[in-house]
Amino acid sequence: MPTLFERIIGGEIPAQFVYRDERVVAFRDIHPRAPTHILIVPIKPIASADDVSAADEALLGHLLVVAAQIARSEGIAASGYRLIVNCREHGGQEIYHLHVHLLGGRPLGPMVSG
Repeated sequence: MPTLFERIIGGEIPAQFVYRDERVVAFRDIHPRAPTHILIVPIKPIASADDVSAADEALLGHLLVVAAQIARSEGIAASGYRLIVNCREHGGQEIYHLHVHLLGGRPLGPMVSG
């Protein structure tokens, strides 16, 4: 069964895309946690960060390059932003298709509290 992100990538579910190429897509989170909250998702389905392989190195590097490019285009690069990858249940992963959260637009506070 395709993940939510595979359905978004395939056009079955609408999203507000901010970037798309042959390897990744990026779209605004529907439940933003900051003024800028964009999800950067590889088109190749990888369940979690724990499931990446050496063959995915170039793709993962591309995700970071795209994140920096989007941060600049969103006007948050100079003030700073946060990239988050959640991995599995204890890491807070909700959709089992690897993705990077790009958050910014205000001070984000500590990484983990409590």
